[in-house]
Amino acid sequence: MHSSRYLLTGATGFLGQALLQALLESDPHVAVTALVRPRGDRSGHDRLRRILGKPVFASWIDRVGEETVREAFDSRVTVLEGDLADLPPLTDRFDVVIHSASSVSFDAAIDEAFDTNVGGVERLYAALSESQQSPHVIHVSTAYVGGIAKGVVQESRLRHTVDHDDEFRAARRARKSVEAESRQPEKLRRFIRTAQAQSSRMGPKSVAAGAEAARESYVRDRLVEFGRTRAQSLGWTDIYTFTKALAERIGEEWAAEGHRVSFVRPSIIESAIRRPSPGWIDGFKVADPLIMAYAKGSLSEFPGHADSVLDIIPVDYVVNVILALAAHGSPDRQSAGHESGSVQPAEGHSDYYQVVSGTSNPLPFHQMVRTVREFFLAHPLPDSEGVPTAVPEWSFPSSELIEQRIRLKELATGVGREVVDRLPASAHTRALASRLGRTDAKLKSLRQFADLYRQYTKTEMIFDDANTRRLLERLPDDYPSHRSFDVTEIDWKRYFQDIHIPAITELTRSYSRDRRRGENRLTAQPLRPTADALAVFDLDGTVISANIVQQFVAVVRATQPIYRWPAMMGTMAGIVPGLLRAEFRDRSELIRMVNRRYQGFRLEELRAAVTGSLGQAIRDSIRPRARQLIDEHRTAGHRTVLLTGALDVLVEPIADLFDEVAATRMDVTDDGVLSGFLARPPLVDEARANWLRKYADTVGADLARSTGYGDSLGDAAWLELVGDPVAVTPDLGLYGLALKKRWKVMEW
Repeated sequence: MHSSRYLLTGATGFLGQALLQALLESDPHVAVTALVRPRGDRSGHDRLRRILGKPVFASWIDRVGEETVREAFDSRVTVLEGDLADLPPLTDRFDVVIHSASSVSFDAAIDEAFDTNVGGVERLYAALSESQQSPHVIHVSTAYVGGIAKGVVQESRLRHTVDHDDEFRAARRARKSVEAESRQPEKLRRFIRTAQAQSSRMGPKSVAAGAEAARESYVRDRLVEFGRTRAQSLGWTDIYTFTKALAERIGEEWAAEGHRVSFVRPSIIESAIRRPSPGWIDGFKVADPLIMAYAKGSLSEFPGHADSVLDIIPVDYVVNVILALAAHGSPDRQSAGHESGSVQPAEGHSDYYQVVSGTSNPLPFHQMVRTVREFFLAHPLPDSEGVPTAVPEWSFPSSELIEQRIRLKELATGVGREVVDRLPASAHTRALASRLGRTDAKLKSLRQFADLYRQYTKTEMIFDDANTRRLLERLPDDYPSHRSFDVTEIDWKRYFQDIHIPAITELTRSYSRDRRRGENRLTAQPLRPTADALAVFDLDGTVISANIVQQFVAVVRATQPIYRWPAMMGTMAGIVPGLLRAEFRDRSELIRMVNRRYQGFRLEELRAAVTGSLGQAIRDSIRPRARQLIDEHRTAGHRTVLLTGALDVLVEPIADLFDEVAATRMDVTDDGVLSGFLARPPLVDEARANWLRKYADTVGADLARSTGYGDSLGDAAWLELVGDPVAVTPDLGLYGLALKKRWKVMEW
């Protein structure tokens, strides 16, 4: 029996995994070479072999045993290390090439989409030509490749005159153009202002990093807009379908040289109905985020025509069409096959097979929504507090009405954020900020869903599948039933309620369990004894609740006669507006402004006060939880460090709790009077980070094993250095960052 050798691209993707498993199980005489790129320190072979442990192979292993499956993999699968961007020479001869690799992002940057979906295809066909071989190429495309249209979409060559070479060159020029545009002074000043508003309290390096991040985001957004607009200007919905159309033209040009290409155009690919196992899916696919958002009550309405046909196809139907084409070729142009008995298409032509359901077994959008609603009415998802989620009933409003509702909610949320940002940080305002953040996230998801899915839920296209049905009719009588792709057999209600929705619901639960495990890691854990870890504490708002203004007031009360209090307090009150501005702009300025009020104080008087009642009051003001953690860290052998902008003399009453104290030192005149000027720049934001790096190097500490406690956004610069950052009763800036970075948040 003749062995057939296949080249498979995209083997680690959703469709590629199913194809690899099916090829190995369906025919023991098939050998597969998979093009897989290395990632990090893992080779392509290691990456592919890990698939054996994934659910895609589980059912086959259950049927025949793990040893049989592993033997089949090891003896019949080889890996070509590389990818389409850097394709190695094809030294082996292939009977069939299955090209399933592509970027499926609908909002990719124009140059990235072209490089993968167009440039990668060019390199594949060029490599086949250079190796002087003519295998049967099965080129996986998409049913939506024809772009924006109405009515029946036939299985045929696309009618357009777009030059893929010109478009590819233009896409590459777009990157250079936008990069240059983003570096114009006017743009850079805007990026700097944005970064200053967000990161000035974290220090100048953070501002610079934020400005560059804003520039890169601008470039990305512009290139996405380039791709979307260029695609739509030529009649395609998005950059994905546009580049896939141009990729088909490249394959057609290769076929015109006397080669064989079969284009397979699936619609929306979802979970398997039979093989590798019912409900098998690898991550959420196109329709699934919409279904789960509805189940969570996030989508009260959605734009779409109730009578639009939502064209969905189980992944195993796509696999089965590809297997049938590989084994039996074109039903209309057959020639003598190989020794294996397979029949191959005649030389020099291309065929088109739309693997779809809309013509033979249509699924109206309203039917799909009703089916999903019935399932979640019977099996509601619990919310974060375990209460069953009530799913809405859609009335299919117009896109214009949905857009108005989204805009009104976005406006209300934006106003709410502005109000909350101006309120003092407290548990209440943090809860408000958290709720607004969740609402904002839901609105962003709704807008993304509306932009992405309206082309599917409002479509008036019906995809013909005549060629695919003819292929099915010409299969041998003894063809395995589980390899059928007769879409008329699909009962959509059963598919969704018994197979697909349970599968993605379990996937959601799995993600939730992973999140909970992550959240458990964020809760307080017993400290591990280690000698190379630091426990770094901020003072104001962390170890003690008082700030440096309150400390000044306490010093005045402890050292000055009562008749001087009003004047000194009044002086401090007069600079409060400036202090508030400095707090949100640059904490160094705030520390200088407050400490200037100490001008004329005698150092001996301050020392005498802190050794008496003032010192005891400072020590008594330590938060109980802070004192407990300081003791626990010291018991665990961690070196405790205090970083503060407070005067060093005012920290002396609690200095014994720490192995190292870094505080503000003031210039003192020869007669022992504080000058009001600092002896060195204050230790804040990035200055603390730089100090901490040097200190860790000096004492041989491992910052990755260290813990840090801070309360304000200005602490983020040094909290990011430690392996276990903790936001303690944080201000809203640090609270938002902690949620984003999944840092621990503690209320003291």
